Amino acid sequence: MKFQVRIGKISLTQGRALFLIAGPCVIESESHALMMAQRLSATARRLSVPYVFKASFDKANRTSASSYRGPGLERGLQILARIRKETGVPVLTDVHEVGQVAPAAEVCDVLQIPAFLCRQTDLLEAAGRSQVAINIKKGQFVSPWDMRNAVEKIEQTGNHRILITERGSTFGYNNLVVDMRGLAVMRAWGYPVVLDCTHALQLPGGEGKRSGGQPQFIETLARAGVAAGADGIFMEVHDNPDKALSDATTALDLRNFAPLARRLRDLGRFIRRMR
Repeated sequence: MKFQVRIGKISLTQGRALFLIAGPCVIESESHALMMAQRLSATARRLSVPYVFKASFDKANRTSASSYRGPGLERGLQILARIRKETGVPVLTDVHEVGQVAPAAEVCDVLQIPAFLCRQTDLLEAAGRSQVAINIKKGQFVSPWDMRNAVEKIEQTGNHRILITERGSTFGYNNLVVDMRGLAVMRAWGYPVVLDCTHALQLPGGEGKRSGGQPQFIETLARAGVAAGADGIFMEVHDNPDKALSDATTALDLRNFAPLARRLRDLGRFIRRMR
């Protein structure tokens, strides 16, 4: 059975046009987040690509205690509300604790369960009860088929507005690998499946107090995911990746977003004609 996941004015459904979830890893400032949302949404509209803006008000799982985490719940949600109002695009943000779910659900179209928390029953159930769309990140330590348990925890709340995002699996120390078979496994449950082509290229903790990354392979991985049947592509984008306050080593340069989005859109259309 296929479920239609309605998010704002767009419909994210298996077999429909490829959609994109993109934005900076964390809200760095109101002006920066708004600028990124305006430029990314303008590109998506020009290319006729369904688009969701993403940014976190808090990154609670940074490698180092000294790393920037974000503006916090209250201020972060104020910024996301402004972005949603002024750009007209749906917004997505992470929730890390049950207490964050209700206020975030009042502002955001999609609540994201971070990969490290994909087995946290209380958080999944609280997110499900909010009845907004839920994007579950597959943990690096979880097999694709075991993600069925996370999905069921949300389903039992009566919420079927679910997305499942692949972000790579632990492969030895400080490395991740994407098994494309997992996209087919998770897609069989009837929900849109997304490939996170930037987090999947992290080298977790690879630089001591922060994670390393291999951004030169973003397009390679994204194109492989679209060809393998991903319904959407998730990517972190920044106008100056070297200066990004979070995930600087894996973010896509904003200058490369439009050409990559165009190529992925065209590839997605070709793949769907073949089905």
